Amino acid sequence: MIISNDPLGCMVRLEDFPSRHVPVRHVDIWLPAGYEADSARRYPVLYMHDGQNCFLPEYCPYDVPWSVQTAMGKLAAAGEIEPAIIVAIWSLAPLRYLEYRPARPFLYLSELARRRILADLGGWPRSDSYLEFIVEELKPFIDANYRTRTDRAHTAIMGSSMGGLISLYAICEYPDVFGAAGCIATHWPAVEGVIAPYLQGYLPDPATHRIYFDFGTETLDALYRPTQTLVDALMSDSGYMNGLNWMTRDFPGTRHFEADWAARVHIPLKFMLS
Repeated sequence: MIISNDPLGCMVRLEDFPSRHVPVRHVDIWLPAGYEADSARRYPVLYMHDGQNCFLPEYCPYDVPWSVQTAMGKLAAAGEIEPAIIVAIWSLAPLRYLEYRPARPFLYLSELARRRILADLGGWPRSDSYLEFIVEELKPFIDANYRTRTDRAHTAIMGSSMGGLISLYAICEYPDVFGAAGCIATHWPAVEGVIAPYLQGYLPDPATHRIYFDFGTETLDALYRPTQTLVDALMSDSGYMNGLNWMTRDFPGTRHFEADWAARVHIPLKFMLS
């Protein structure tokens, strides 16, 4: 179903996309300008979480979408990136925290600590099932029905807050699928105390991957600097070079809010897709 069609491109909705791994949900697809005109051209793909917040205000619960298509269109028109297909996966409010919270890091805890996590969350994180949905079901569908460049080098994943966490988890768990991850205002408190040992064992090869982080200084973002500093040290120790295959940016005065992320989304787009 076509939702929007303008000079920047065309938005198509897959309503209630079925899955064996997760409950059904909408998936919005942005096809860049020129997609229909050149039937031979293939495109990189960017997968995004909280898909209802990505494109249009009428579907965003905060009335301020990221307008990712606008940022990408401007970068592509300026020749700074190759235009990409954007696959925006809607989140389900009752399950969002469970689906976006990385599961494997909690295996580093004692059995007692894991039981406490289960009690606090109301169940074990469902992030592994969510990533299986993307990798085993959604990506094959997108690759079969749209003109994509299917390899790792042309497949990226991005999100904010808990979406930043699941994007980092995705590139660590599926390094052969995702070549770049954008982790905007990553909600580190959800993995406090367990992310470091996990990343020490699972960060992907810096020779073939790129990872972007950022954070603000207001509201929830004020909590993020200590863990981000720890993660930055792990990135460096693992062979990543800031500004080359890894970037961490801080944005003083910015909040944990869609409008603030929309204002800077061109930065991770350029880093991942150029």
